[in-house]
Amino acid sequence: MTAILYLASAVAFIVGLKRLGAPRTARSGNRIAALGMLAAIMITLVTEDILNWEVVAAGLVVGAVVGAWAAVRVQMTAMPQMVAIFNGLGGVASALVAATEVLESEMTGIPAETVVTILASILIGSITFTGSFVAFGKLQGIVTGHPLTYPGQQVVNALIVIGLIGFAIWAGVSGDETGYWVVAGLSLLLGILAVIPIGGADMPVVISLLNSFSGLAAAAAGFVIESNPLIIGGALVGAAGLILTVQMTEAMNRSLANVLFAGFGTEGATSAATMSDKPVRRATPEDAAISLGYADSVMIVPGYGLAVAQAQHAARELADLMEERGATVHYAIHPVAGRMPGHMNVLLAEADVPYEQLLDLEQADPQFPQTDVVLILGANDVVNPSARDDPGSPIYGMPILNVDRAGTVIVVKRSLSPGFAGIDNPLFYEENTLMFFADAKEALEQTVSALRSL
Repeated sequence: MTAILYLASAVAFIVGLKRLGAPRTARSGNRIAALGMLAAIMITLVTEDILNWEVVAAGLVVGAVVGAWAAVRVQMTAMPQMVAIFNGLGGVASALVAATEVLESEMTGIPAETVVTILASILIGSITFTGSFVAFGKLQGIVTGHPLTYPGQQVVNALIVIGLIGFAIWAGVSGDETGYWVVAGLSLLLGILAVIPIGGADMPVVISLLNSFSGLAAAAAGFVIESNPLIIGGALVGAAGLILTVQMTEAMNRSLANVLFAGFGTEGATSAATMSDKPVRRATPEDAAISLGYADSVMIVPGYGLAVAQAQHAARELADLMEERGATVHYAIHPVAGRMPGHMNVLLAEADVPYEQLLDLEQADPQFPQTDVVLILGANDVVNPSARDDPGSPIYGMPILNVDRAGTVIVVKRSLSPGFAGIDNPLFYEENTLMFFADAKEALEQTVSALRSL
């Protein structure tokens, strides 16, 4: 019966993950997967010999309070940081499970396959822990979002990897506990050194990869303690995260190795002062209202500026008003817009934007030549024509939303400052582009007021 119940939990994981693949079913998928995890935990508590129920109860209470507080208090702009924290805590939890096995068994009479999984869980979990918190620091602004590099960095990291392999082999062969703690220490250090040279533009990919690592660490921990639900759940997270990572690197036309080791963003940066010297066509709320008010088709392109300004509800209000005037409105979502995978989808779902209005890159791009007005809210690199036209650009070859092919482009930004890639955007200076310099929420609210008065 226990095996059957565990199998039912695993089925819930798979069904939930499948439903997470579409915005319309994502919420129910999240609930189904969470219910499966709750069931697996309860089955384990009932069937296993739990040493201290008071500790379990205390953990449930503390976790519920912290989770409820985070769900209510954490802003949507900080959701990527929250995901990074979750990845890190998941990784260190798996590492601690494996470390507990080392302490309790003193590594005597342990099968070779279990030794391998213990080492894997400690190594991957520790890298995930420190790497995720460095990513959190970069996203939160505690650590600079620019790549932090130094001479010989790759050599140092390679030496640490070689040391990790050597100490892991020694620990597995000798059974000396010291080897396991050295592996843990080197893994913690490698997590830091591996993420600091990665720039803010690549944080969505890093978060996805670390999410995959947290799943792999959990699966390895599942083998350590012989927990089938943990193995299955970890394998699903690991595989899904890795697939998403590959998809995102393809969306950037870059390899995973380039993301991890190239120090993207350290070269070719353009200063805001240099960009401000170039002439642009400035727009007022009235200009934007006239363009949008008489358009038959409008495409809204959300970016991180939308998230920072918490402007998703204002965007929905403007879209509703344009639809009342007879316009067709859609939202074009680039795979790497924002700071984490699906960031824009989450923001727009919070504003109850109809799912059928959300278009991915492949769906939206062919429609731009027939679109009257494109409204860009804080996006930059994902609409930069340099990726298409300039072979010398750092982002050349990255699939973009070709918004410049629309009739009129309205760009809402605080200034002409460059995006994550640190490069200028020729779109801003095109004849069909209007630059609306303002906070996204204020700009949208002013445009709504002007549109109502037309």
